[in-house]
Amino acid sequence: MATKTLPSWDVITKHDVFADANHDEVARLNFLTHLNVHLSANVLPGVKNAYETQVKPEFIKAQGHEPENRHQLRAAITQNHTFQMWSALRRNTMEMRQQAGRAQVLRQIEDIVAKVEHYNEGADTLKLDESIAIPENVGSVDIHCQPGCYYTEYFENDVTVAASYDLGLFVTTAGLLGALSDGGGQAVGKWLADNHPDFQPKRILDIGCTIGHNAVPLAQAFPNAEVIAVDVARPSLRYAHARAKALGVNNITFVQADAENLSQYQDESFDLITTAMFWHETSDTAMPNILKEINRLLKTGGLTLHLEQPQYQGMGVYEQFIRDWDTYYNNEPYWGPMHDLDLKDMLSKCGFNSDDLFETGVVSLVDEKIFGKREKGDAGEDYGRAPVWNAFGLWKK
Repeated sequence: MATKTLPSWDVITKHDVFADANHDEVARLNFLTHLNVHLSANVLPGVKNAYETQVKPEFIKAQGHEPENRHQLRAAITQNHTFQMWSALRRNTMEMRQQAGRAQVLRQIEDIVAKVEHYNEGADTLKLDESIAIPENVGSVDIHCQPGCYYTEYFENDVTVAASYDLGLFVTTAGLLGALSDGGGQAVGKWLADNHPDFQPKRILDIGCTIGHNAVPLAQAFPNAEVIAVDVARPSLRYAHARAKALGVNNITFVQADAENLSQYQDESFDLITTAMFWHETSDTAMPNILKEINRLLKTGGLTLHLEQPQYQGMGVYEQFIRDWDTYYNNEPYWGPMHDLDLKDMLSKCGFNSDDLFETGVVSLVDEKIFGKREKGDAGEDYGRAPVWNAFGLWKK
């Protein structure tokens, strides 16, 4: 790996509702960021070497053939010490990220809540609905080890889980999502500007918005558009609304809603419908219901575009296995099943013309004045955490 100095966590943009950090908190977050990069760049290659030189030969000797799928490979490699070391450390970096962020937020939570309430008071662009139940696929697991997931409230008007998520994204991505962790939304806006400059959506729907870090750059890219950002998680929506206001973005309405049933919106009422790293946190029962709603809501001539990691079809067994690590060890139980799907078949069953499906690469945009220009291979391949997505979508004809 080329030697390159990583930016300090402290260089990221501090909007008005962002948690403050003292010296020790910054040092802790920087340590975890560097550990993540070290694991991906310097330790993970050793896992592949251990597979090629130890695990695979032993498997072939016992079975008479190479592992035929990632499940066979996983069963064979779990007792390998190199894999165990890398996997345990990677899991621990995520747990420590969550613990560090939570502790940092909780020591100042009263101040953060007061700021959030200031921005949200009397706003008609924040619509919460206590009748919305947390879907089973969201409530059954603390996704990526975040205590309370995106939705848990510990007291009235709580935003703990959202504020912790905001400050911790830098650690997992080594800052490559940019100074506001909004590289995905920025990349979508740039992709549209570069490839479809005449497309000027008037109404945009962002599903699974969490803290709004991808909805905000879309709203900035299309300032004359009405943006609706939906999620089931009240704390995330409170924080997202205040965060957008603190950043001076006023054309987003944040709505608590279950994407499986968006009956409050009329048929063909959106020009652009997006998600960002959403589907791998969605169950195989919820996904078709949401896609059917997207098909209903999307205007003829409109675009639906989704940022995700690539599907497993056509991928080598080892890469499938490594990418599938999150399914078993990072509280992402829907990750593997989602990436096994035949997207064309799924879209066809949900009413789309699957022949219109396209896939394209979308790369996160970062503030190069702060983070420098990212060169291919700078931080090693982290199989699922690099800010490079396999966007898929279609234009509704």
